[in-house]
Amino acid sequence: MGKLDFIYARHSVRKFTDQQVPKEDLITILQAAAQAPSGKNLQNWHYVVITNPEKILGVVEVIKQKNAELAEKIRDEKLKKKFTATLRFQTFIKNAPVLILVYAGPYEPTAVDVLEHIGASSEEIHALYKSAPGIQNIGAGIENLMLAAADMGYGTCWMTGPNYAAQEITKYVGMDKEGYYFAAMTPLGVPEEGQLTSPPRKAVEEIVTFIE
Repeated sequence: MGKLDFIYARHSVRKFTDQQVPKEDLITILQAAAQAPSGKNLQNWHYVVITNPEKILGVVEVIKQKNAELAEKIRDEKLKKKFTATLRFQTFIKNAPVLILVYAGPYEPTAVDVLEHIGASSEEIHALYKSAPGIQNIGAGIENLMLAAADMGYGTCWMTGPNYAAQEITKYVGMDKEGYYFAAMTPLGVPEEGQLTSPPRKAVEEIVTFIE
């Protein structure tokens, strides 16, 4: 095995077998997530792990209901069709043995208080928030989680599509940690055969600038 094979083992998986995931494996994966870097070491993440099939189906129903509610208000038929067509990409989680909801906690970028103190413009302060350092922490945690899962033979799929139902999902699962908001979710389970593929990636030359 090559040194970086664990990275290339990760794929977006949308079909799973009915094999259950042992709790000790979930703990190992979540421990890996907890090792992710975070600004100021705030570790402003929280994971809600659902293994109850009825609860997972309940989350699916919440997404369906919110999708229908929003679609009912759309007057542009083309836009409505486009929006409702995305639902199937948000509800395949119904067949996953595990669903992990990822929440982000409060985070204030470094020097915001300084800019406010010296009377910096709102544009300058907004620019500081633009890099979203707090949510970068969450991304690092999710990536660690997914790489660990893939290395252990499990599949995941990074999802933010259902975020329009964030409040409803949060209420349904009873997540009430102060200051935290729904950021993403991922199903987790043993991939069905044929699921371990990924679309092509851009060439390094296209995404990198070297300054020598």
